[in-house]
This record gives sequence, C-alpha cells and structure tokens, in this order.
Amino acid sequence: MAGVQTAVALREQGWTGPVTLLGAEPHQPYDRPPLSKAVLLGKAEDSAFEIDFEALRIDLRLGVAVTGLRAGDREVDTEAGPVPYDVLVVATGAEPVTLPGSAGVPGVHLLRTLDDAARLKPVLAEQHDIVVVGAGWIGAEFATAAREAGCAVTVVEAADRPLAGALPAEVAAPMAAWYEQIGVRLLTGSRVEKIEPAEPAAPAEPARPGKPRAAGGPGAVLLADGTRLPAGAVVVGIGARPATAWLAGSGVELGPDGSVTTDARLATSVPAVFAVGDCASFPSARYGERLLVHHWDNALQGPRTLAANILAAPGEDGPVYDPVPYFWSEQFGRFVQYAGHHTDHDTLVWRGDPAEDAWAVVWLRGDVPAAVLSVGRPRDLAQGRKLIEAGTRLDPAKVADPTVALKSAAV
Repeated sequence: MAGVQTAVALREQGWTGPVTLLGAEPHQPYDRPPLSKAVLLGKAEDSAFEIDFEALRIDLRLGVAVTGLRAGDREVDTEAGPVPYDVLVVATGAEPVTLPGSAGVPGVHLLRTLDDAARLKPVLAEQHDIVVVGAGWIGAEFATAAREAGCAVTVVEAADRPLAGALPAEVAAPMAAWYEQIGVRLLTGSRVEKIEPAEPAAPAEPARPGKPRAAGGPGAVLLADGTRLPAGAVVVGIGARPATAWLAGSGVELGPDGSVTTDARLATSVPAVFAVGDCASFPSARYGERLLVHHWDNALQGPRTLAANILAAPGEDGPVYDPVPYFWSEQFGRFVQYAGHHTDHDTLVWRGDPAEDAWAVVWLRGDVPAAVLSVGRPRDLAQGRKLIEAGTRLDPAKVADPTVALKSAAV
C-alpha cells in the first residue's frame, strides 16, 4: 500500500520523471485487509489494486527483493543486480513475528501475504481444528473467519486479556466475551511451550467425518501449564516488526524497534532517502512523541505528504506529517474503529455500556480528546476524529453521556 500510493501520489502531484516500483512478491500489488476476510474465505481470488501502472508510467518490477542500500553510490542492491536512484523511498512494511520453535513445523501458518492466505484457504475449507496463537487484531479477525468457515477454534494468549498491547484492561476485558459468543475458546494467561508434529496415521485409520487433516500437519499445541490442544493447523498472530534488516550498514538511522527514524517530513538520516508506512516512525508534535503506526490508513496518508516533500522546490519546506492515526477491525460481528493515540496518563471516559452491542471510549488529555474507540458507534468515531484533529476542548460530563452527540460536548 505505502509503496504503490507513493508512486501514484508522485504522478498525481506532477512528477514527470521515471518512477520504478520494486516488490519482492511476484503478485500484482494488492491490498492486505481482505486477506483475513474475503480472500481467506474464498469470496475473492485476490485483492489487487485497480491501478493502471502502465498508463501512469510506473515501472513495476515484481519478484525483485532488495538486499542492501549503498547510499554513496545512490544504488540499491537486488537479486537481479543494482538499481540506481535519484530519490529512494523505503516502503518495505513489516514482517510478522514468528513463534519460537515453530520454524519448519508443517501446518504452522502466518497471515500477512497473499500466499499466506492461499495456504490457509484449504485449511478453512476442510474445517480443521485450529489453534490461533495471539489474541490481537489479526488473531481476532482470523478466528472470526475460521468460525464462519465452520472450524473449531481455540485462541491462546499469553497476556491476561485480548488486545493487551493496544488497549487498557478495562477496555479490552469486555471483548473477551465476544469470543465465547461465536463459539471460540479463549485461553488467556497461557504460553505456548512447543508445537508437537502429528504422528503419521495408520493406513487403516479412518478419517474423522468432516475433519480431514493435511498430511504432516501439527498434532497439538503444548502449553506451559501442561495443557495439550489438538490442532490440525496453527495460526500465529503475535505481532509484526519493521522489515528493515536489509538496511544494516547503510547509514540509515533505525530506532530500537527496528523502524526507520524519519523527521517530520518523512526524510531519513541519509540524503535523498525517505521512508513511509509500517517500516517508518515519525515525530508527532500533536502527541509529543515518536509514533510507529502499523495500520492501513497510515500507508494511505503518508505517501501524499512524502510525495509533496519530494516535489518541494530547493530551499522550500514541504508539509509536515502529523496525522491522527486511524484503524478499523471487523471481528465477531462487530465493527471496531480507533482514532488517535492514548497513553496510560490520559483520562478514560466511557460512552455506553460495554455489555451492549454499541459503545465507545474517549481518552482525554486534560479536556482535549487524544483518542476515541468505537464499537458500533461510527458517528462517535467520525466526530471524535475531527475533534482530535482540531484540538477541541470538551466537557467530560457531556462526553460521558452517550445520548449527547460527541461534537455537542465541545466547550
């Protein structure tokens, strides 16, 4: 998304020179959100962007992995040889964190790429018993799709609640009930000790009706407390990290989390090199800290600012990138949206009862909204996002009244 949108934005904003888009995958560039939904369930073959790269004069080179950067020569090294550049945009995204000890075990899956989704489609179609490791956003979305496909699903989470890395306990705890409501078993406070490969079945052993198991798949997931969970497939969703290992020794500054450290205009520490999307962190004056945002909207919005900075006249300052981060998740029959960025020091205000189908939470920094989470209240999200962008002061008492429109809580 970030790389494609940068190329398109350059053309839209008037860049007339050559544009080369390198991609390690062999597929036409595609959108990722449908992978955990329509593509996974066989409702769509792929999610390729409807972009005419030839008409835009974008030189699309697929199946070309970049292996290094030599900034002094203004070249990137690839498996197909060096590629020169005048301006380089790093948009290599993030790669999923793998489960220790799972390497090489058949039937252990990640869900990040089109190929990952293709490997998982038959698993769902055959209705395997599935263990999902990680109750984050991707784990919840996959569990939802697997249940829709008729699979028995157990989700294992090391923390004491779902979405522990994203939301405070009082907000995430009510979401645990969503799993049970659609028949997903959720085990919190549970760590995976190892994944046991399946023992080959005897030739005469009949397959369980409706539960065929792919040959060589995992047999079970063993937890640290001794619990053994039978599994025809294991799906790991325990986070992602910036795909920046190829920049080692390039001079491009990386943060402790591996993200490319950019300035407010998405420029890196190396001249003529920019970075955008999941692989890059940027300073936010709005929030007073550096942000690393692994979400679709960031990969859509950032390229527009980046393109404008590439096209800025010499000596002219281009626009600053300081968005209100936004993302959404479809899970357990609910549409969850979040805008902004909160910390533990912000004041949490509820709008509605989390036991109901629709509710929201607003985080206030002083009397100014910092973030809003909406479950089935899209109007709260839309209004809250605008209030955050404007830095509008709010009356906390009115914010807490779900019958009052959020925009009407302005002081």
